[in-house]
Amino acid sequence: MNNIQKLAALGQSIWLDNIQRKMLTGGGLQAMIDDGLLGMTSNPTIFEKAIGGSGDYDEALKALVAQGATVEQLYDALTIEDVGMAADLFRPVYERTQGQDGYVSIEVSPKLAHDTAGTLADARRLWQTLKRPNVMIKIPATLEGLPAIQQALTDGINVNVTLMFSLEHYLAVAEAYVRALETRAQLGEPLDRIASVASFFVSRVDTLVDAKLEQVVKAENADSARAAALQGKAAVANSKLAYEQSQLLFGGERFKALAAQGARPQRVLWASTSTKNPKYPDVIYVDTLIGPNTVNTVPPETYTAILDHTVVERTVDRDLETARQTVVDLGSLGLDLNQVGNQLSIEGVDKFIKSFEGLLKVIEQKRAAVVK
Repeated sequence: MNNIQKLAALGQSIWLDNIQRKMLTGGGLQAMIDDGLLGMTSNPTIFEKAIGGSGDYDEALKALVAQGATVEQLYDALTIEDVGMAADLFRPVYERTQGQDGYVSIEVSPKLAHDTAGTLADARRLWQTLKRPNVMIKIPATLEGLPAIQQALTDGINVNVTLMFSLEHYLAVAEAYVRALETRAQLGEPLDRIASVASFFVSRVDTLVDAKLEQVVKAENADSARAAALQGKAAVANSKLAYEQSQLLFGGERFKALAAQGARPQRVLWASTSTKNPKYPDVIYVDTLIGPNTVNTVPPETYTAILDHTVVERTVDRDLETARQTVVDLGSLGLDLNQVGNQLSIEGVDKFIKSFEGLLKVIEQKRAAVVK
C-alpha cells in the first residue's frame, strides 16, 4: 500500500491540483487513479499553463477556429472538454466510493467573483453542459459568491467553494451548505448525492503572515524573538482550528437531522498546500493536516513527495491548544487572522482574474497563429 492509499484508509483523500490534455489522453491520469488518486481540481492558472505551455490543444483549437469560435468560446470548449474527459476517467472512483470521491472541479469565470447572479448563471450553465454527477463547480467564497453557493447547492449542484483563508470565511461557507440542505429537505428533494468541499487555503497564510512577522524581527525590539518563533506556524494553526469547527458543526445535533436523510458533511479541502518557503519541509502542509473527512489537493511535485516521504498519521486535530495559543500570540503582535484572510481573499480573486486574462491572451495568440 502506497502513501496515497494509506492516507485514504485514514480518511483523507488526495486529489491532484492539475490538469492537462496529454494526462487525459496518454494514460498518465489513469495510472495515478490506479495508484489511489481520488479526484482532481483545476483553476485558470492551471489552464493557462496547460494551454500556453504545450501543443496539446493545437488540433482542437484549429477545429474550433474553423467553426468560427471566439476566444472565450475557445476557452470554454477546451476547459469543458478536459474536465469532462477527466470526470469520465474518475467515474469508477465515484461509483466505488458511492459519491464520496471521484470529483473533478471546474471554476466559474473569475470575472464574476463579485456578481451573484452572474456566478449562479455560470454555475448552472457549466453543470448542465457537463451533465456528470462527479463534477464540482468551483465558486469563490466572496461576499457576493455566498448566496450563489447556497442557491447552487439548493439546486442540487455539487460545489467546490474556493478561496477561503480564515475561520470567519469557513463558518460562513459551512452555514451556506447546511442552509441549502435544510431548504432541499423542506422541499422534499433528495440530499444523499449532494457533494461539496470547502477549499481552505493554507500556504498563502504563512507567506503573508511570515512577511509581516519578518518586519517585527528586523525591528530588533522586545517582540522580535516572539515574532521569529511564530514564523511558519500561522497557516497550520489556522487550518487546524477550521477543521475543529467542521467537526463540531457536522457532528452536532443540527446536522444529525440532515444526515438521517442521507446528507453528507461538507469536507474541508486543504488547498495551496505546496511549500512556498524553501526553509520549510516540502510536505509541511500535508503531514500536519492529516485526518478523517478531509481532502488535500496537491500539485504534481507535492504528490510525488507524498509518495516518497510523507509520514502517514493523524495530525489534524493534534495540539489544538498550541494552535489556539498561536492565534492569540499572533494577535498580540497585531496580526488578526480574519483580517489576513480578507486580504488574501481579495488578492486571490485578483490573481485568478489576471490568470484568466492571461489565459485568454494565450488562446488569442494561438488562435491568430491558426488563422494564419
